[in-house]
Amino acid sequence: MKKLSVIMMLMLLVGCGAQNSASDESVLRVGMECDYAPFNWTQVEDSDTAVQISSVDYADGYDVVIASMIAEDLGMKVEIVKTDWDALIPSLNAGAIDCIIAGMTETPERAEAVNFTTPYYESQMVVVVRKDSELVGIDDIQQLSGYNVLGQANTTYDEVIDQIEGVNHMVPLATYPRMILSLQSGEADAITAEMPVANGVVAANPDLAIVTFAPGKGFVVDTSVSIAVAKENTELLDAIQNALNKITEEQRLQIMEAAIERQPATEE
Repeated sequence: MKKLSVIMMLMLLVGCGAQNSASDESVLRVGMECDYAPFNWTQVEDSDTAVQISSVDYADGYDVVIASMIAEDLGMKVEIVKTDWDALIPSLNAGAIDCIIAGMTETPERAEAVNFTTPYYESQMVVVVRKDSELVGIDDIQQLSGYNVLGQANTTYDEVIDQIEGVNHMVPLATYPRMILSLQSGEADAITAEMPVANGVVAANPDLAIVTFAPGKGFVVDTSVSIAVAKENTELLDAIQNALNKITEEQRLQIMEAAIERQPATEE
């Protein structure tokens, strides 16, 4: 996701053993929100694909599986460091994490601060609405004019809303679960999403539906996501890129489909 973060303050990290492994070269510390299904989420149950992040919680999702595969290829143990979105790049540059695998899109602003791999997933931007909404079936983003449309703060989910003429651009919310609740409560008429996120939302919330758009009638936005590594750590960037290159497109699609199937229902 192209999330445009401008915060400069490093926030306190929450994660299992983050400080203990800070100098351990056998551990790959991966930062992510753990609150952005199906890319990443937090759960209380262990599983074959989950990674423990605290004494009671585990992280799972597409990003977690990709991170685990990359760490295994590098001969390292993966550690997921649960980190607020706006703290990810500051945390990376402060050395608190080794890389970011969190549905992050490379932008010119971010490329000035960190380096990126090639995309590890590409999608399209859609909106999610209530299944009983009159918006089900529209095929042009301009048909959202006059409606309450909501995005996530500091992301292109919020930025693209201004492409709709006459839209009621709602104040963005910090997390995607809160956006879903706003839609279900009737505060928002539509929320923006990348297709895999939308698929996961609808799978977990059968009262919601996905709206896609006709060619040339949708949002103009880059929805590819890449892995971020600190500027000075070119050796790790090359190693991660080499590991990523070994994961085929078919595998990536299968990993995403599986993540959508097992993601938990929306909670706040």
